[in-house]
Amino acid sequence: MSLATDSRVLAGRYQLRGRIGVGGAAEVHRGWDVLLRRFVAVKVVAGEGDDRRFDNEVRTLAGLSHPGLLSVYDVGTDGGTSFVVLQLVEGTTLRDRLVAGAFTPTQVRALGHQVADTLAHVHDQRVVHRDVKPSNILLDGSDTAFLADFGLARSLGPTPVAKTRGVVVGTASYLAPEQVRGDDVGPPADVYALGLVLLECLTGYREYQGDRVEAAVARLHRPPSIPHDVPAGLARLLAAMTSLSADRRPTAAQVADRLRPAPAALPPDRLLCGVRPATPPPLRARPA
Repeated sequence: MSLATDSRVLAGRYQLRGRIGVGGAAEVHRGWDVLLRRFVAVKVVAGEGDDRRFDNEVRTLAGLSHPGLLSVYDVGTDGGTSFVVLQLVEGTTLRDRLVAGAFTPTQVRALGHQVADTLAHVHDQRVVHRDVKPSNILLDGSDTAFLADFGLARSLGPTPVAKTRGVVVGTASYLAPEQVRGDDVGPPADVYALGLVLLECLTGYREYQGDRVEAAVARLHRPPSIPHDVPAGLARLLAAMTSLSADRRPTAAQVADRLRPAPAALPPDRLLCGVRPATPPPLRARPA
């Protein structure tokens, strides 16, 4: 059930003009700022139990500033409804874009460079995202990528890892091995997830499928399968990003540098439109 009806005005300023996204913790509406006369995204909290996640996302985003992150315009409450006003991205999610087909290696490099550069900034500010996945990557009309949903993000504090021992948070198909084991999590977990996202862009399917437990545990028993036709340099980078050992993974800054595309290699119009048919996932025998 919708948390807020169309045409409702929050705080006397933000008119809701249609829901554009929904999750377990919140709804996102296209909004109209009647004061500044511009379109915005209004994220409305689903219930009182999600206030902590909501507060965490707002405080985290407010402390970050990068072209690949959504700008926070305002935050408030209206009749007991908590909301945050964000930059509106006119476009789609990477998850929806993948429905059109897999990407070429050149397109994967362009996308990967953008997201890795954003993650490098996030990590420089001692924050780990912990939920990098296609539905949390937004693409605007010119295929600029934005990393969204910092509801599960955590500050690293004075140590290089977020203290979450024994607690598993994130989306099963994109969890890093240390997340599956319930160990402390640091920036390498985001790099691992991005590696799986880029691999999915190349193949058109999620590497680790099945129910939550099956998808999560699978990575502890086998590395991701990288297609043989992937260029050698990109294949080596993806293998390093998805290493079982967090210490062996490159940093987000290193990934961004290695994926930096040569200007002449990019198409003149849309960079990331899926043009390759998705490769069917390989058949794997289930353990007896």
